[in-house]
Amino acid sequence: MTDHTARIRNPILPGFNPDPSIVRVGDDYYIATSTFEWYPGVQLHHSRDLIHWRLLTRPLNRASQLNMLGDPDSCGIWAPCLSYADGLFWLIYTDVKRYGRTTQGSATGASLRDTHNYLVTSPRIDGEWSDPVYLNSSGFDPSLFHDDDGRKYLVNMRWDHRPGCNRFSGIVLQEYSPAERKLVGPVHLIFQGTPLGFTEGPHLYQRNGYYYLLTAEGGTGWGHAVTMARSRELTGPYELHPDVSILTARNRPDIELQRAGHADLVETQKGATYMVHLCGRPIRNRGRCTLGRETAIQPMVWSEDGWLRTVDGAGVPYSEVAAPVLKEHVFPGSPEREDFDSSSLPLDFQWLRSPWPEELFSLTERPGYLRLYGRETLGSIFRQSLVARRQQSHCFSAETVLEYEPDRFQQMAGLVCYYNSSKFHYLYVSHDAEFGKHIRVMSCLPDQVQSDVFGAPVGIPTGAPVDLRVEVDFERLYFAYRIEGREWSRLPGPLDASILSDEAAPPGTPNFTGAFVGVCCQDLAGTRRPADFDYFVYRERSYHADPFGEDHL
Repeated sequence: MTDHTARIRNPILPGFNPDPSIVRVGDDYYIATSTFEWYPGVQLHHSRDLIHWRLLTRPLNRASQLNMLGDPDSCGIWAPCLSYADGLFWLIYTDVKRYGRTTQGSATGASLRDTHNYLVTSPRIDGEWSDPVYLNSSGFDPSLFHDDDGRKYLVNMRWDHRPGCNRFSGIVLQEYSPAERKLVGPVHLIFQGTPLGFTEGPHLYQRNGYYYLLTAEGGTGWGHAVTMARSRELTGPYELHPDVSILTARNRPDIELQRAGHADLVETQKGATYMVHLCGRPIRNRGRCTLGRETAIQPMVWSEDGWLRTVDGAGVPYSEVAAPVLKEHVFPGSPEREDFDSSSLPLDFQWLRSPWPEELFSLTERPGYLRLYGRETLGSIFRQSLVARRQQSHCFSAETVLEYEPDRFQQMAGLVCYYNSSKFHYLYVSHDAEFGKHIRVMSCLPDQVQSDVFGAPVGIPTGAPVDLRVEVDFERLYFAYRIEGREWSRLPGPLDASILSDEAAPPGTPNFTGAFVGVCCQDLAGTRRPADFDYFVYRERSYHADPFGEDHL
C-alpha cells in the first residue's frame, strides 16, 4: 500500500500547528489546526500526496463568526474538527473565553472554564463559511461523527470544575439535528479514560461493525499519548486497546518528535490508513519547544485482531515515514520577502483577537506599505496592533524597514519575537526628552525574578528609515539595526529565544501556541500615531555560530 521510494518528512506542518483534524475529499486532503488567540481563526491546509502541504485559508474571518477580544492568552480557538458529508464541509471548534485558575492552589479548589462549541459549514473548503451554530459549553475538543445511517453525533470532553473531582471527567456524546440546528436527545458519557488522565481530543470512526474512539491522554506535554477504544454500540461500553496507547513518545526521550498525541485518521484512495498527530521538537540544550506544537503523520495498519497499530507495532512517532502511492504534487513555497503591495495581508501573517483589523492596520492608506496604527500595549488582550507570522524553523533571519517619527515615550513601534503578552523580545523605536528618537530592546521573561528587562537606549537620527533585523539560532537571539547608508549595528546579546515556548511558564498556566516574528506599534497616549513598514523578510536557514559573520540578508 505504500511506495517506499517516496518518503514523508515530519513534521508535515512545521511551527505552531496543533490539534490536527484530517479529511479526504476525492483526491484532496485537508487538515484543520488550532489558532488560539490569533485571527482569523482555524488554519486549513491542503495536500494531494500527504508529503507536500500548503496553507489554504482561514475560515473564521468575520465578527459574526468569531470575536476574541478579551480572550486570555492561549484561549480562543481550540481543536477544530473538519469533516465532509452531504455535499458540505463541516467545521466544529471551541472558543475558550476563560481558561480557569483554581480558587485554591490545588485540586481542592474550583477550576472554572468557559468553553463554547460551534459549528460552521461551507460547500467549498476555500469559500465563505456560514455563521456559527451554537452547540454546547460542557467542555472542549468537540468532534462531529457522521454515522452510516445519516445521523450525526457530537462528542467532546466534559469539564468538571468541582473541587476534588477529575477535571477531565470523560467523553460525552449527543445527537445533532441538522434540521433543527441544535443538539437533541440525551447526553451519554461513553468513555471515562485511562489512568493516564487528561482524556480529551475525541474522534469517532466506524469500521467492520465497531465504533472506534480515538482520544488524547496524558496532557499535551511530555506524557502525551493517543488512546483507542471500541464498541459494538455507539453509546458503549467501550473496551480499551490491548496496548492502551497506540502512539506516544512518553518513554522515548531519544527521538526527535516528542509530545506526540491528539490524533485523527484518514484513509487514502487505495485503502491505506494514516494518522496525523501533534508533536513538539524541543531545543536540545533547553528542552523547550519554541516552534510550538506541530503536526506530523504516521502510516498505520489494522491488525488481524481488528485493532489499529503503527506499522512496526512500536507505537512511537518517526521523523521519516513511507508515503502512500500517490502522484507527487508540489505547491509553490511562500516568498521570503513580502513587499505589502497587495491590499490584502499575505496569508502567512495573522493578528491578535480582533475581528476589526481596520482598527489596527492598513495596506491601502499608504500603498506599498503595511501601516500599523498605535494601539494598546503588548500585554493587552483587546486591541493590539501586531502583525506576525509563525516561526517554522529553529534557525531563521528576519528583517524589516520602519518609517516612524514618535514624539513621546508612550509611542513605540518595531520588530518583535512574540509568544504571548508575557513572553516576548521587542526591538523598538521610541522618543523621549532625554534621548530624543532612539532604539531599544524590551524583553518580558517568564522565568526570571525580574520579568521586564530593558536594554540601553541608542540614539538614532530623525527623518530617516531604520532597518531592523533579528537572527535566531535555536535558543540564541540577536537584534541589529541599520540607518540607511551605514553598517549593521548588533545590539548586546544573545537574548534567550527559548522563553518563546510552552515550557517557559509557571505550572498550571495556559501555554499552547508557539513563537511568532513580526511587527507592532503602540501608542499609550491614545493618539494612534502610525508606523509604516515597507517590507518584511523571513528566511529559514541552517545554523550559524555567528549569524553576522556573513551578510546573508
